[in-house]
Amino acid sequence: MASLLPFSLPKLHITKASSSSSPPLTATTAATAPPTTVSIPDTLNEKFGRKGIKFVESNNTHFVEMTVRNGSSTKLQIPNAHVTSYMPKCHWEEDGGFEEVLYTVPGSDPSISKGGVGLVINDASDSSSKASLLSNSRWTVKASDSDAIDAVQVELSCTAGTLDITYVVTLYPQSLATAVKVTNTGRKAVTLTSAILSHLKSKNRNGTAIDGLRACSFCTHPPLPSPFELLSPSEAMKFEDPVWYTFEDPEKKQGLWTVQEGEVTNLGNKMSRIYAAPPEERLKGIYNTPPSKYETIDQGRKLFFRVIRMGFEDIYVSSPGSLSKKYGNEYFICTGPASVLVPVVVDPGEGWRGAQVIEHDNL
Repeated sequence: MASLLPFSLPKLHITKASSSSSPPLTATTAATAPPTTVSIPDTLNEKFGRKGIKFVESNNTHFVEMTVRNGSSTKLQIPNAHVTSYMPKCHWEEDGGFEEVLYTVPGSDPSISKGGVGLVINDASDSSSKASLLSNSRWTVKASDSDAIDAVQVELSCTAGTLDITYVVTLYPQSLATAVKVTNTGRKAVTLTSAILSHLKSKNRNGTAIDGLRACSFCTHPPLPSPFELLSPSEAMKFEDPVWYTFEDPEKKQGLWTVQEGEVTNLGNKMSRIYAAPPEERLKGIYNTPPSKYETIDQGRKLFFRVIRMGFEDIYVSSPGSLSKKYGNEYFICTGPASVLVPVVVDPGEGWRGAQVIEHDNL
């Protein structure tokens, strides 16, 4: 399987679904299968299971659990391509040292979770069209690859209208990569807004920050609507005075641009921002782009995670402020690469790809 990322996996034997094989394996096929049919997880394990790659079922939903030799692991919900857990080894303890990075909570439907790492692809064909193109899509397993030491990878695919979409999740000992490829098989161009949004856990509201966006332009902006959102666009945009001891200025109105002055930005206050080159600047031959990577800071757990963007033009950053109490005592932020301010146009027969990597060197 060719990785969508600019770093490669070892060349290993790959199992792919073929046209002569059984129908695509999704959570919905179990209801129509004969009583004597082997369970969906068993079938998936037979076709795509590898050392470090295991398919399981929970709440009538199918997941793939991925683990590398140092014990770092991730969990991917198959029907909606939702990464619900990422637990890398962050400390040197022999029996432990793992930390959950993602903030994930159950939804109203036990089979659906909120938060985690969610792929967002929305229709932006006109100003009033904001519908998710993935809401009714069912993802199927297309391929898997593993050396069980340094990398494991699972490839999912789905169809949304005239779009063929491939999503590749790759786990390494100290990083998690998620990559998407969109191909337009139709006769008309499609216009998309998109993002890979990660909800990252933090021990305390005070001491949560980002580092590495100094001198980058940003504006207050709502997030893309998403089935995985913890805060809706309207909630994210609700005004809240910053905590006095952070000495941060209140958020500006949507559409007003400013430049990040400090090296470190406090995320204990409520905000919802797009860091990017303003659209009018992109009309020039040369303009300043946001950095390709930045770092999240969790002082409470003394953890730092680097977020790397590829293919996307924007960076989305938000923090819930006091609204975090809606989900309990723990704090979280939402961030990731995005293409929001200037939608991506994919012409007939053409493709587009983007990726995010969350990596660390806490060991």
